[in-house]
Amino acid sequence: MADFTSGFDMPSASSSESAEAAELQRLIAVEQQKAQFQAQVHNFTDVCWDKCMDKLSSKMDSRTETCLVSCVERFIDTTLTITNRFTQMVQKGAH
Repeated sequence: MADFTSGFDMPSASSSESAEAAELQRLIAVEQQKAQFQAQVHNFTDVCWDKCMDKLSSKMDSRTETCLVSCVERFIDTTLTITNRFTQMVQKGAH
C-alpha cells in the first residue's frame, strides 16, 4: 500500500508539541514562583510572630503591631537584597 501522507506538506506535530511543552514549562515556572512566594510569607509570618507576640489578647497593641510591621519590612528588604545580589552574580557569570 502506498503512503499517502509522504507527498503532502503536513504541519509538523513536533512544532505544536514543542509550543505546548514551552507553555507547560512556563505554567510550571509560574506555579513554582507562587509556591516560593507562599513559602516566604509563611516563613516570615512564623519568624515575626515568634519575635513580636508576647501574649495573646483580643486586640493587638501598638508595640506589637510596630514590631510585626518592622519585622516583615526587614525580612522583605533582606530577601530583595539577596535576590538582587544573586541576579547580579548570575548576569556577570552569563557575560
